[in-house]
Amino acid sequence: MGKGPGLYTEIGKKARDLLYRDYQGDQKFTITTYSPTGVAITSSGTKKGEIFLADVNTQLKRNNITADVKVDTNSNLSTTITVDEAAPGLKTILSFKVPDQRSGKLELQYLHDYAGICTSVGLTANPIVNFSGVVGTNVSSIGTDVSFDTKTGNFTKYNAGISFSNADLIAALTLNDKGDTLTASYYHIVKPLTNTAVGAEVNHSFSSNENTITIGSQHALDPLTTVKARVNNFGKASALIQHEWRPKSLFTISGEVDTKAVDKTAKFGLALALKP
Repeated sequence: MGKGPGLYTEIGKKARDLLYRDYQGDQKFTITTYSPTGVAITSSGTKKGEIFLADVNTQLKRNNITADVKVDTNSNLSTTITVDEAAPGLKTILSFKVPDQRSGKLELQYLHDYAGICTSVGLTANPIVNFSGVVGTNVSSIGTDVSFDTKTGNFTKYNAGISFSNADLIAALTLNDKGDTLTASYYHIVKPLTNTAVGAEVNHSFSSNENTITIGSQHALDPLTTVKARVNNFGKASALIQHEWRPKSLFTISGEVDTKAVDKTAKFGLALALKP
């Protein structure tokens, strides 16, 4: 664990990664190459049903500055410039998309031993301002995440969360969707040597009075191969196997079946990521 509480997005992240990360029902291929000057070029393609989406991302790093430029199949040009450690603990991120003139955003992140702050503002005449802050330690923390639309004068988002951690257990409680959704999550490391862990997430919607319960686990068959599985109270069960056949190159197969409607076709996903 790190020294400080981290940013608000890290509250409950371990459980979310266990339950949702790398699961997919599409076919995705990603390949990364490096030029002699150190420029990283990543090309990716995703097949969603009959639709094929692709993009090319170029990343250049120099000292503490990173520039990412991405072009997708819709001819959108996205640019992100990150300045790390402009001051101790401070990260500055400038992003914008062409031709969307309202997409410009400036973000500041600050990490301290007892606090984590992230604030962003849209680069428009009437911007949306977002602020999230966490106070505490790497053991326990509390935070909030709010967005304010200066054009309408309304809060478009306000969330809050608390987190508790120790060497092998992380529990979190968050209130999202303007107070309509209460989420409790749990992540527990059962056996560190085999990366065996279990997790659970419970979502309660006050407006619909509906509960969604998801439980899952992961286990490393060997140092290069990991299997994961999850199931929710609606009867949807998913599993995946991921193999690192060379350093940083991953091959993942995942599937999902609706146990309450076995006559429906199961969903299968395939992901291949290649890095030199």
